Amino acid sequence: MLIVFTGNGKGKTTASLGQAIRAVGRGKNVLMIQFIKGPWKSGEDFIDLKSADGKGGFELKKMGLGFVGILGDQLPKEAHAKAAEEALEYFKKELPKRDLIILDEVNVAVSLGLLSDKKVLDSVKKLSPEKIVILTGRDAPESFIKAADLVTEMKEVKHPFNKRQFAKIAVEF
Repeated sequence: MLIVFTGNGKGKTTASLGQAIRAVGRGKNVLMIQFIKGPWKSGEDFIDLKSADGKGGFELKKMGLGFVGILGDQLPKEAHAKAAEEALEYFKKELPKRDLIILDEVNVAVSLGLLSDKKVLDSVKKLSPEKIVILTGRDAPESFIKAADLVTEMKEVKHPFNKRQFAKIAVEF
C-alpha cells in the first residue's frame, strides 16, 4: 500500500509516526528514513518502540543534510542531492526486510529537484500487498498522488508561526 501525506498544514510526519506506532503495536518492523531533516534532534529521535512480542519495532535513519537553502544551510545543492540518492538506495535495500517504511520529506526532496519523482515511483511500483510505504512532505507531485492508494492533505488553518512564535518542542520537533 502506498500512502501520501502532503499539504501545507502541520502533521505529515506526525501522522506517519502515528501509523508507525500502530504498526509496531501489531508486531510490525518499521523504518523511517528522513530525507531533509538534518543533524539536530527532534522528538522522534528519542523514540524507543518495540512490540510486545519482540518481533516488531521502530527505527529512525536520518539521511538528509538539513533544510536546503534555509536556516543557515551553506551546502551545495549537489551534496543534498547525493544524500537523497543514498537515502533512496537505502530504502530499496531495506524494503524486503520491513513491513512499513516512511520516506519522511521525500515529497520535498522531489520538489527541490534532489530526486526525480520517477526514481521514487520506480522504487515502489511493485509493492507486495503486505508492504506499506508512506511518502510525506509538502508539495507531493501529482504522480505520487495518482499512484497512491491513500492520500491525505493537511491544510493549515492557523499556526503560531504566523504570529512570529518559534517552533515548540514536542509539537513542532
